[in-house]
Parts: sequence; C-alpha cells; structure tokens
Amino acid sequence: MSIDVEDLALKIAGEIVLSDEPGASMRDWRRKFSISQRDLAEELEITPSVLSDYENGRRKNPGVGFIKRFVKALLNVDRRRGGVHTLDLIGYEGRIGDAVIEFITFPALISIKRLNRSIKGRILTRIDQNLRVGGYVVIDSEVAVRTILDWKFFQLMYGSDERALIFTDIRLERSPILLNRFNPFKPRVMVYHGVYPSDLDIKLAELDGIMLISSEVQGINNLRRSLRRLYESVLRRSVHG
Repeated sequence: MSIDVEDLALKIAGEIVLSDEPGASMRDWRRKFSISQRDLAEELEITPSVLSDYENGRRKNPGVGFIKRFVKALLNVDRRRGGVHTLDLIGYEGRIGDAVIEFITFPALISIKRLNRSIKGRILTRIDQNLRVGGYVVIDSEVAVRTILDWKFFQLMYGSDERALIFTDIRLERSPILLNRFNPFKPRVMVYHGVYPSDLDIKLAELDGIMLISSEVQGINNLRRSLRRLYESVLRRSVHG
C-alpha cells in the first residue's frame, strides 16, 4: 500500500529517533536516497565532517530539530534530482523507470541543431534556435501515460530542463504535450518519434515555450543508434578538448 510524502518524512524521522544508533540510521537513509555526505551537508549548511560525526556516533545524538532538518534535506535534494527515490519509497505504482528506455547526460552542452541533425528532426515551433541541450531521455510514451500521474510527469526530466525528452509509441489522444500542461516545470525540448504532432500539440508547445521536434528516423532501434553515435561523438570531442 502506498503512502504520501508526509508519511514518508514521519517514517524516516521516527526510525531515526527510535533507533539505538540514530547516526547509523541517518547514514542508512542517506544511502537509500543515493546522496553523498558532501551534497547532503551542503543542503544542511554544515560541513561534511560534522555530518560524518553524527553518522558515526562521534557526536551526541542529534536533537529533534536537527532530525527534522535532516529529513527535509533528504527530500529536497531528491526532489531537485527528479524525486525518483521518494516515489519508490512511498510505493508509488507508476515508477518513472518503467517508462524510460534510455537516459543519457552529455559531458558538454550541444546545440539543438546538432541534436536535430542526428535524429533527422524537423523543428515545428518558433522557439529560440540557439537552444543547447545537455542530454536526452528516450521515453515510451504509452507506458508513461498509463503509469505516471499527470502531475508527476515532470519527473521524467530527472531534475533538469536541459535534457531533450524524446517520446516514442505516442497516442495523440493522450499526447505528451497534453500531459505536460499540468506540470510546473517544462522541458526545453520535446521530440515526437514515429508520429507527427497535431496542430493542437504544436500550438500548446509554443504557448509553453517548448521546442517541439518531429523525428523522421525509422524505428526505435535506429533512433537509439543515432543518439548513441551522437553521444559518442560528444564524448570524443570532450576528451580531446
């Protein structure tokens, strides 16, 4: 049975308070969220050594005030990274990973024109042509619309609007643009693969300031190969200066 985020926060705080080794419990929860000591310490506005002292029992047991800050910091850091661990821990049925086919971060930002060439794209909205992207997420649109609540759709951005969201297996009656209307955070670039966007989708993308692209690459495997070649090219250029 799923719980909500507030319940999760109470669960984490309760386990720490009731533990015979609260510092070790804090360390375990930090690791469940895949957050480094340095990143969490920065969120807490303390030094990593202070956090390490708490986790290893070298400081006296943390007070209720510090535990509250600790739990809030965990959730805030995870939220900025896309909230994936929070969703998993609350037992949310629509797991982001179920819809994601491939998730890549480039070692450097590249021009939208370069991405567009690699996927045989056609830009359909009058958005800044000088946009740059830092990676991409290939998404099974049909799985996403069936398993992810509309207002959680922004989780597919993994905490950054610089990744192009590339949707495959699209059903225009429940298109990605329509779902994205409910979200407070918008991607800079959305790509439709395998289907041409409707006039409504194009209009909504322009209203939301999203560059909408139609990819003419045939087949998902060819699309992924093209994107992989692009990534390897960016990586080589980054390595060789």
